[in-house]
Amino acid sequence: QVQLVESGGGLVQPGGSLRLSCAASGFSLDSYAVSWFRQAPGKEREGVSCISSSIRGTYYANDYADSVKGRFIITRDDAKNTVYLQMNSLKPEDTAVYYCATDSRPRCPETAVAGRFGSWGQGTQVTVSS
Repeated sequence: QVQLVESGGGLVQPGGSLRLSCAASGFSLDSYAVSWFRQAPGKEREGVSCISSSIRGTYYANDYADSVKGRFIITRDDAKNTVYLQMNSLKPEDTAVYYCATDSRPRCPETAVAGRFGSWGQGTQVTVSS
C-alpha cells in the first residue's frame, strides 16, 4: 500500500521548535520531490517548502511561503525514506495541520498548487500557543 505518514506535530509555545517527519511506505521516495503544505482553519491549503530528489548529487529546496523563510528547514534521508521539516522560532500563525505530498516528479514545482499533488499523508496538527 502506497502511503505517506506525517508525525511530530504537537503543542509548542511561541519561539519553540518542532521537527515534522514524512515517512513513505509501499514506495521509494528517492526519485521524487516532496513538499510540505499546511492548512489553518478556514484557510486554503498553502505550500510551505519542497525538496527535490537528488539531482546529480544535489538536493534543491524551495520555500513557498515567505513567512517561513529563515525559520523552517526541509531535509530528507533517502536511506530512511523520510523527509523532515525542522520548524524553528514558531509563531501562533504557524498553527495548522501540516501535510506532506508528492507529485511524483523529481523537481520541485515553481508554485505549490495543492490540486496537482496526487499522494498525500493524513496530516499532523501543529499548535503554537502560550
